[in-house]
Amino acid sequence: MLVISKRIAARDTHDVELVLPFELRQKSRLRTRLDSGEDIGLFLDRGQILRGGDYLQSEDGRVVKVCARPEKVLQIACDSAEALTRVAYHLGNRHVALQVGNGWLRIADDYVLRQMVEGLGAKVEALEAPFEPEAGAYGGGHHHRDDPAGHRGIIHQFGASRSGALRE
Repeated sequence: MLVISKRIAARDTHDVELVLPFELRQKSRLRTRLDSGEDIGLFLDRGQILRGGDYLQSEDGRVVKVCARPEKVLQIACDSAEALTRVAYHLGNRHVALQVGNGWLRIADDYVLRQMVEGLGAKVEALEAPFEPEAGAYGGGHHHRDDPAGHRGIIHQFGASRSGALRE
């Protein structure tokens, strides 16, 4: 089995490709196969999402390019930016994984969410396409508050000063 445990910087060339849907690119521990049929085991740092175009290195030195497998998605468009923002708000309120494009949103295929966004006036097109949703406001992955390394997703540290005034 090919063991992969290291992320590396982008390269001009690679030895093999690992093609995975978004659901599997979220996992840091995974046993799967390359398209060639070779068994692989992923053992990556927890809390990071693999993106199409990421590069990994196997323990035998091979360079592995990650590719986003096309999957069933719904591409959402609206007649105005205001309407599209409203749809994004309602999807975000439901904690839906959401890819944001220029004038469109993309979600995993779901008939209930399709009905909801069509009810909000959106135009929905079913596609087979790579799915690369936003990582979220707090960065790469899920972290617990009792994480000894600290909450790595905080962009600004806000708190109260001794006088009670908010400070950044």
